[in-house]
Amino acid sequence: MLTELIIALENEEIEVEIVRSKRRSMALQIRTDGSVLARVPMRVSDRTIRRFVTSHARWIEENRSQMFARRQYLAENPYDIPEWESLTASDKKIAKQKIIERVDYYADCMGIDYGSISMRNQKSRWGSCSSKGNLNFNYRLAYLPQELLDYVVVHELAHRRHMDHSKTFWQEVETYYPNYKECRRTLNDIMLA
Repeated sequence: MLTELIIALENEEIEVEIVRSKRRSMALQIRTDGSVLARVPMRVSDRTIRRFVTSHARWIEENRSQMFARRQYLAENPYDIPEWESLTASDKKIAKQKIIERVDYYADCMGIDYGSISMRNQKSRWGSCSSKGNLNFNYRLAYLPQELLDYVVVHELAHRRHMDHSKTFWQEVETYYPNYKECRRTLNDIMLA
């Protein structure tokens, strides 16, 4: 059973990780580090997977290129956050994927489940967690250093156990993100408007 696949792009070869699950369709994901993941149904044949990934080689190449260009730009201009209106659908998708990856990582570490994840253009909040476990994040987080995004993700996931800002809530945050106080101060210094 296929677990990885190498595809040739114009200037390089890329390894695509194959993850099988109880899903109905095949999908490609480009992680923020540039690695590529193919999510496929359990019983799809290796041949079908190869054909699907190969047929999307140009899409992979273009989206990886855009992501690396964006990362380079942000490295040179760390707090130059684009306006919501200037973002393309692809920009929004990449930004949301970055947030989802961090939520998945910390939810696993913390042993916490959650509902849906949404990304919005908020003026006064970095994130929120509803009583149903739905998480909402400010799109600007995807353009800030990862440590700030990680803090907000841990903060919102901690609300899945404590729907308040009690001492036990902050202990939960500190358990999984010891540097949270510095991140809080930095986020308070960044203008949301």
